[in-house]
Amino acid sequence: MSSAETQAIKKHTDGFGTLIRDIDGWLLAEGTHLRPYECLGAHPVNFDGVDGVIFSLWAPNAQRVSVVGEFNQWDGRIHPMTLRHEVGIWERFIPDAKIGQAYKYELQDNRGYIRVKADPYALKSVLFPHVESVITALPDKQTPLHSASANSPLSAPISIYEVHLGSWRRHPHNNGWLSYRQLAEQLIPYVAEMGFTHLELLPISEHPFDGSWGYQPIGLYSPTYRFGGVEDFLYLIQTAHQHHLKVILDWVPAHFPNDEYGLIQFDGTALYEYADPREGVHQNWHTLIYNYSRYEVANFLAGNALYWLERFGVDGLRVDAVSSMIYRDYSREEGEWVPNKWGGKENLEALDFLRYTNQIVKQNCPHALMIAEESTAFPNVTGSVENHGLDFDFKWDLGWMHDTLRYMSLDPIYRQYHHQQMTFGMFYAHKEHFVLPLSHDEVVHGKGSLLSKMSGDTWQKFANLRAYYGFMWGHPGKKLLFMGGEFAQGREWDHDTGLDWHLLNPEYDGWHTGVQHLVRDLNHCYQQHPPLYQLDDSPQGFEWLVVDDHQNSVFAFVRRDANNHEILVVTNFTPVPRENYRIGVHQSACYQEIINTDSHYYRGSNVGNQGAISTQQIAAHGKNHSLNITLPPLATLYLKRADLETGGTE
Repeated sequence: MSSAETQAIKKHTDGFGTLIRDIDGWLLAEGTHLRPYECLGAHPVNFDGVDGVIFSLWAPNAQRVSVVGEFNQWDGRIHPMTLRHEVGIWERFIPDAKIGQAYKYELQDNRGYIRVKADPYALKSVLFPHVESVITALPDKQTPLHSASANSPLSAPISIYEVHLGSWRRHPHNNGWLSYRQLAEQLIPYVAEMGFTHLELLPISEHPFDGSWGYQPIGLYSPTYRFGGVEDFLYLIQTAHQHHLKVILDWVPAHFPNDEYGLIQFDGTALYEYADPREGVHQNWHTLIYNYSRYEVANFLAGNALYWLERFGVDGLRVDAVSSMIYRDYSREEGEWVPNKWGGKENLEALDFLRYTNQIVKQNCPHALMIAEESTAFPNVTGSVENHGLDFDFKWDLGWMHDTLRYMSLDPIYRQYHHQQMTFGMFYAHKEHFVLPLSHDEVVHGKGSLLSKMSGDTWQKFANLRAYYGFMWGHPGKKLLFMGGEFAQGREWDHDTGLDWHLLNPEYDGWHTGVQHLVRDLNHCYQQHPPLYQLDDSPQGFEWLVVDDHQNSVFAFVRRDANNHEILVVTNFTPVPRENYRIGVHQSACYQEIINTDSHYYRGSNVGNQGAISTQQIAAHGKNHSLNITLPPLATLYLKRADLETGGTE
């Protein structure tokens, strides 16, 4: 070893305060460091002309910590770290370490046992065949993709395509995964051509078990190495932006797996998790719950949100399993949970963490979307912090999803008795800002595919699905559809195989291609017509015209924009065509048929209104004008109003 290297090691291991600045240590200790990943972890640097890597690890209760890796033959005696007692952080500068080399931490825990741990702040992780953290340069900050939806997402069209990267498509010869770069070349153009505005990825943080789909992450700061490196994942995001697609990542701050090399009992104590299993163990998933009351843990998680948004330029985060975070009694029987300090069931520190994270995201990444998967009626999820809300931009409307799918599974003869399942969503539609989700959760664990949930024979199943999509795209709320739903995948989703793209071949007689064409046209129609999205959050944007025709299972409503342009949405959820069906409207107008889910182009029976229909001065539904419409069987129509006085279209 050269004298310069020896001096650098002595200077930067003996001189406390030179590796992590005092101000950074203070912010890390109080949990307010916005970017803890810039300090903790492994960071290549140059000290006085000597290249090397600074390693920093929070493990306050460990008796000894060493860095082990390819640069020291994995020998814990060679590079012991120094503890900064005031912040509980161990540090070491190693001149021999280089980018691309693997490393871990060897800890003697508080009881004297030796533990070998992956780096919680590793920017790259490799799980196969050995669990290793990898020295990687921190990605540069990215410029966010700006668009109209970034400035005012509530009044913008948002249609999300949810994707599991490992099973969207596989290599045909060996069923192997596509790489990030191959997905960039195949997935991104497809999603853009289909008219979606956003691509949502199931969690890509490194995770040990394929079957968790990423929802049990072990390396929260590492894009999974299954599909390539950090630069490859960044290329995928940049390619999406080049196609004017925004990217949302599923983000999992709710729990972590109990793999020994991960966060569990990190320094011999419950450092990241609650110590009491009544607080710290998820019984459903056999995972561990983060201790949100610990400043360093909340900082680790909140900093991770900014990491993905700033360093990769992703456009939003969908926060998984929010209900499990905010309720201490989630999936627990009486006596199996610990009340909060007021005796209630809410996890007050988790609520504080969510509010804090959403606030710092809005302050530092104002164009990013924060979306909650929250399955209960917890109030004000999308309300501001000032109004005691959680400050999310959107919440998944899981109640709407469950009600409507239950209705669609019924034989049409019984739907008249469950009419309210299609209307109930409007009773609370403006209490929160909603995304209507048809997600991966609805096509796994024996639930079948969306197509299989529909009632009837083959013709009716496809017609039902098309009518349902038409109803959904017309209904207030942003849209989300899991991959495969856009072409009516027939079987349940399997994470180990690709989607059934062969169903789009001619021998399947166009059934699946018809649904694919419809979803594409719905997306483009949705984006082109502000009445379908602009006033989602306002009662002025929606009006029921036919809400109580239980016997015929017909629904009709108007969508409006800020300029009072209108689109009439009418759905017939029975297989009976209905001629001379009269619907009252407010004024004299001509209505152009812009979507008919029964069109032959979508493999329907092609019943309709020959492209347009004009009002008659015949009173109906309390209005002086009405339309005499032909309703196709199991179909949804979109009718665009053009005022007769001007003869123009909107």
